Amino acid sequence: MCPPRPLGVMWRICPRLRDRGRSLLNRPSCDPTGSMWPRPTPRPPSRAYVPPTERKRFYQNVSISQGEGGFEINLDHRKLKTPQAKLFTVPSEALAIAVATEWDSQQDTIKFYTMHLTTLCNTSLDNPTQRNKDQMIRAAVKFLDTDTICYRVEEPETLVELQKNEWDPIIEWAEKRYGVEIGSSTSIMGPSIPTQTREVLTSHLSSYNLWALQGIEFVVAQLKSMVLTLGVIDRRLTVEQAVLLSRLEEEYQIQKWGNIEWAHDYELQELRARTAAGTLFVHLCLESSTVKHKLLQE
Repeated sequence: MCPPRPLGVMWRICPRLRDRGRSLLNRPSCDPTGSMWPRPTPRPPSRAYVPPTERKRFYQNVSISQGEGGFEINLDHRKLKTPQAKLFTVPSEALAIAVATEWDSQQDTIKFYTMHLTTLCNTSLDNPTQRNKDQMIRAAVKFLDTDTICYRVEEPETLVELQKNEWDPIIEWAEKRYGVEIGSSTSIMGPSIPTQTREVLTSHLSSYNLWALQGIEFVVAQLKSMVLTLGVIDRRLTVEQAVLLSRLEEEYQIQKWGNIEWAHDYELQELRARTAAGTLFVHLCLESSTVKHKLLQE
């Protein structure tokens, strides 16, 4: 078993993890949202766990250590546990560092509702809904039936044109990328998704491990879109772009009728934070188990 590593040292030896988080919010060279309206309003997220709101901070130092089952989080000399009292163990050092940073960044009060990576790890470890990999994949693919960007309005013409200009390029990218047919519809029943499309995407999702699938489903729930989730996981979209696209119709209404600015800004940041955390979680769950220190040092 490896001795605990102080968090400050971990960040110095792990610039790649810092860069990974930043890159998710940077706009790629191909910008499908260049004409996008400025700021959307997010939807309330869904969670398997609803952690307590706040608690007074009871620890001073945060570190990680490697045990038999993976990487553990230490709060002073206490090992972190899940809500079901299981040892909090994650499969990669990069993910352990990110979770430890969440705990270390808390001030006098622990604000659990800001700790999205910790919540996703707890859900993966405890599996409170008792679902297997196939069930998780089916749940994610089922979102195609109600995918936000596949539902179109028939009027007003300005919104029709906006949806076409902003959403069509992403659907076309997904169709080309995965060799499937998705389409869109103005019907209240939504588009008719071919069986082959479901099979192809099911096969694609099967290549992810159970932890990464937990993150994918979390992002899908935030964006209400399987297509946008594929785009952000595949780095076709940034988190910011995906959030804007998921709120296109709402933002159109805000631009027309106005909004409560402070509430809008707060909700927007919340949705971005959740989507970014879920996306980062997916990528960190696909990292090799141990950070290669030689490659990361200057």
